Amino acid sequence: MKKRLLTVWSSPKKDEMYLYTDRLEGLKRVPKELLEIFGTPKEVMGLPLSEDKPLGRADAKQVLNDILTKGFYLQMPPVRDDYMLDLYKDTSAKYTDIL
Repeated sequence: MKKRLLTVWSSPKKDEMYLYTDRLEGLKRVPKELLEIFGTPKEVMGLPLSEDKPLGRADAKQVLNDILTKGFYLQMPPVRDDYMLDLYKDTSAKYTDIL
């Protein structure tokens, strides 16, 4: 069974976007182009990970495989439904009476 100690990094540019890397390698194998899009990574936590450990929004086997082959795993933000985005818009002007 594969097992590694990882570092999880958050993006300052995009909420809920994370990079997972091997703890010992850090960001060495992450392409510069990705880091430009990602922004300056902020270390969130260290994470011991094995293939059978459940993760919230990622498959542990895929994370470990990507780190082994590419040097990183990129977790994208969850897709939000369009109607949910409306919850954050100020629509109060729609509901005022015009005199």
